[in-house]
Amino acid sequence: MDFKNILVESVEGGVGVVTLNRPQVLNALSLALKRELDEALTSMENNPEIRAVVITGAGEKAFSAGADIHEMASQTPEESVRRDEHKNFFWHLANLKLPTIGAINGLAYGGAALLSSSLDIRIGCERTRFRFLAAQYGRLNSTWTLPVVVGWARAKELLYTARVIEAQEAFQIGLLNKLVPSGQLLEAAVEMGRQIAKNVPACVQGAKALLHADIGRSWHAMQLAEEEALMTDLKPGPVEVGFAEFLARKGRK
Repeated sequence: MDFKNILVESVEGGVGVVTLNRPQVLNALSLALKRELDEALTSMENNPEIRAVVITGAGEKAFSAGADIHEMASQTPEESVRRDEHKNFFWHLANLKLPTIGAINGLAYGGAALLSSSLDIRIGCERTRFRFLAAQYGRLNSTWTLPVVVGWARAKELLYTARVIEAQEAFQIGLLNKLVPSGQLLEAAVEMGRQIAKNVPACVQGAKALLHADIGRSWHAMQLAEEEALMTDLKPGPVEVGFAEFLARKGRK
């Protein structure tokens, strides 16, 4: 595919890397960029060689500054409707079959904070900053993503205040899973993707699907859903197949 606003590559080890590539406007999320990103992610979902996806931003300042405000301000009413229709992009991103890892290389404000909180895992560096800005501009987002990541009380604070969350605080509250020096950020994200890719894809993807479906379920319902999965779609294979490496190394007793 020929993309103008993102860069797409696959690296050895089953990891796909997507770079938001509008550094001249801090990787602002234009409608075209979101459309391209959606297409790229769909293609990766359908590629059995890709088992994890890393998303990052071009340049050193920003993962993304959020929505392209200049584009929004210049849109006709018809174009605004099309932008609203594309909001399903975030639902697709959050529920992508493949595990997603954000290499948050700089600020992630507004719509980019929503994008980040839609990912499974986030790795940051000293330049990483988040800001959930919607309330400041009379808008609303991230109410369905952020509480799952940082908890209700913290999510309320961050959504109500729209304040900056620096890298160290983001790590402390769980908004970042890992904090590394900027020079190691992308490699750390790719390496985590490789670790994920080594595991059985059906089980990794099944775990993700179950975790998402469990939101709002009772604790017992979660356990029953796992049992059902183990008896149907995720039924374990023979021990000698699943533990072949262990048995070869340790031998049978």
